[in-house]
Amino acid sequence: SRDILHAADVHVARRLCVLAGEDDPQVALALALTTRAVRTGSVAMDLSAVTAIDPTFDWPQDPEDWLARVAASPLVRHGFLRIEYGLVYLERYHEQEVLVASALRERRALPPAAVDEARLAAGLARLFPDSSDADQRAAADLAVREKTVIITGGPGTGKTTTIAKVLALLAGQYAADGSAVPRVALAAPTAKAAARLSEAFVQARDRLPDLDRAALPEAPASTLHRLLGWTPQSRSRFKHHRGARLPHDIVVLDEASMVSLTMMARLLEALRPTARLIIVGDPDQLTSVEAGAVLADLVAGLTPEMMETPDGTPAGAAPEEFPSSPPDPPALAAVREQHTVARLRHTYRFGGDIGDLARAIRDGHSASALRILRSGSPALELLESPEPRRELIVSAALAMRERALADDPVGALAALGRHRLLCAHRTGPFGVAHWNRQIEQWLAQESGDNLWAPMYPGRPLLVTTNDYAMDLFNGDTGVVIRRDHRLLAAFESGATIREVSAARLADVETMYAATVHKSQGSQASRVTVILPEVDSPLLTRELIYTAATRAQEQLTIVGSPEAIERGLSQRIQRASGLARRLRAAHAPDTGPRAGSL
Repeated sequence: SRDILHAADVHVARRLCVLAGEDDPQVALALALTTRAVRTGSVAMDLSAVTAIDPTFDWPQDPEDWLARVAASPLVRHGFLRIEYGLVYLERYHEQEVLVASALRERRALPPAAVDEARLAAGLARLFPDSSDADQRAAADLAVREKTVIITGGPGTGKTTTIAKVLALLAGQYAADGSAVPRVALAAPTAKAAARLSEAFVQARDRLPDLDRAALPEAPASTLHRLLGWTPQSRSRFKHHRGARLPHDIVVLDEASMVSLTMMARLLEALRPTARLIIVGDPDQLTSVEAGAVLADLVAGLTPEMMETPDGTPAGAAPEEFPSSPPDPPALAAVREQHTVARLRHTYRFGGDIGDLARAIRDGHSASALRILRSGSPALELLESPEPRRELIVSAALAMRERALADDPVGALAALGRHRLLCAHRTGPFGVAHWNRQIEQWLAQESGDNLWAPMYPGRPLLVTTNDYAMDLFNGDTGVVIRRDHRLLAAFESGATIREVSAARLADVETMYAATVHKSQGSQASRVTVILPEVDSPLLTRELIYTAATRAQEQLTIVGSPEAIERGLSQRIQRASGLARRLRAAHAPDTGPRAGSL
């Protein structure tokens, strides 16, 4: 079991069993597996699915008997474990899941917002004049009428543009009844995603008609952690909570696929009951690195007709990212009947080739994906060699170094965004650490400079831990620049650039290459993806889809056809009861206790 459980899983199980007086080894194993499940991204443990972890291990023969033994354990009586929907939960995550479901159910039960119909109709006609904007228009109409809305869609479907127009419409509604300008917060899970949201929002705002642009409230984007307000005493508690609510009238949460169950619970309990919540994201992308697949669960649980098929995909859902035409009127009517979930289907960003590939990946059609990759399109390339193109990577690194030596932080950060090398793993021959070292060697050979110093001009940086004193957060990206014989680090911070002394930085890594997870919320003109080996557990459809859709103009995939076929056949499976909880007609009598989250 050493390859199944980590030492921490075993330690937690042993300690809690001692505290509860539990001596059944099968119950102790279930507890250790539940701890492992949270560590690997699930909210709970499904004991009936243990053979998927390791088919060769000698698991208990009867999963139902095993679950019954856990249910009768003092671990449940003492509150360490909870059993529901046939799943085993650690108490903390069970209560967080209940809180999220209860809060959303309460928000949906609120009376609908008062609407000035004439003003809304005029605004919709003015902001969405084209037939290709039909799904955006339906989403905006829904967002004005409902206090809680989820807007989903793939990259390039105009999610941020829709949000800018929704906020303009809402500002008009506030003005209609004499209210003050609404207080708006834009938030994203990471600093990179927040910076991208700020940039995209400014661009979308500038394209609005003069009347709407003038009415749009100021809304600089921040990370979700910054919005809630960090406290130095806790990593999971914030200044804003149930007893000290956020002051905002409207909160927009972007890139919600990356939001963990814990952070969604914190946000929902910090919102004022009357505040509007607009959740935006792509449920087909990679999920949070922490426990939960919240956005996918919300979409599945709040869209009545979407039931899961055996492979875990929503049944009856039309491909939403890259269709050839907007949805027909019955589809728009269905959006209104859901009262929570709106889908954006028409893409504006991609050319046909990247768009077609993304749709094939999203739908799991490996034969179509390989055919598109081999079509000879200048926007796509499949390299079956074990290495990416050296000249492309080195030229991008040299351009970044040139701007850094010229004390041009704007140019250096722009160069950082022109090419991105993405990997699934952090270590090993297919991992980020290996490729960062390799690229530094190539760059040193090309430039003739010594790049082995801790800091050097042109070094791309990735912050790996939150540094509240310096206002830097995990996921922030930057470049080292030289100014008057000093080394500074320039970081993207929303629409501005922050500069700090490079000597003060501690928890940073070189970022010529990055994991696909770290790339979420960002784009690059050209992207190279190095797929892992065929037997890698990280090789999934969500990983390939997320990596491919980071590319704006050109995409290179380095990997074998077998890796692509295997990856598209495998989905991320995270045990959770949230979707079923949201679908339930009545909440189970398991509400959260104050202070126990």
